[in-house]
Amino acid sequence: MNDASYKLSARPWLVATALFCALMITKPAHADCNDRPAAAVDWTDCSKERLMLNESDMTAGIFVNTFLSGTGFNNARMAGANLQRSELVRSSFIGADLSGANFEKSLASRSDFSGANLRGARLVKAEFLRVGFVKADLTDADLSGGDFYRNDFTDAQMSGANLHDAIMPRTTFTGATMKGANLAGAFLLRTRFDNVDLSQVTGLEQTQLDQACGDAKTILPAGLTVPTQWPCSDE
Repeated sequence: MNDASYKLSARPWLVATALFCALMITKPAHADCNDRPAAAVDWTDCSKERLMLNESDMTAGIFVNTFLSGTGFNNARMAGANLQRSELVRSSFIGADLSGANFEKSLASRSDFSGANLRGARLVKAEFLRVGFVKADLTDADLSGGDFYRNDFTDAQMSGANLHDAIMPRTTFTGATMKGANLAGAFLLRTRFDNVDLSQVTGLEQTQLDQACGDAKTILPAGLTVPTQWPCSDE
């Protein structure tokens, strides 16, 4: 092969190599686990347990598959954060801005979201055990398919929330606002709706209601009747 032929045959490989190098140069790198908390920080797959990050600005941060157990995020700004498959055992988000945050398939136990802003948040298929949402704002949040055993939504804002197929045995909604909430297929064994107006929820059926608990201040949707066991005995 002469020099001219060799140059012609090698040209596609040279072009491909140059393109690969260009892509590697321009491809954004993931943030290091040692990076300080900041807006859009990327802590994917990092261990950030037992830290004090109260009042930090981590808007749109990425915490996918991140260990955050025991960490304090009180009054933190985390709107639009991605916390998919994160671990949140005994973490604290009191008063935090988590509007539009994504908690899909995340795991939490005995964590506290009291007073947090979770408007439009995504908690699809999340597994939350004994988690507190007292006075939290979950307007239009998506909790469908999630497991929320013994959670506390006392006085929470739940208008427009999607609870389709959610598992919520012994969970408390006392005093919660639930206008337009979707309860279709939700598992409500001894779930408490004391002093809750359910007249405008969707998807609630008599068989679900018969397993749940309420009191004289619970308002039911048209066509449903008060179960004979109400008010439920304390167990």
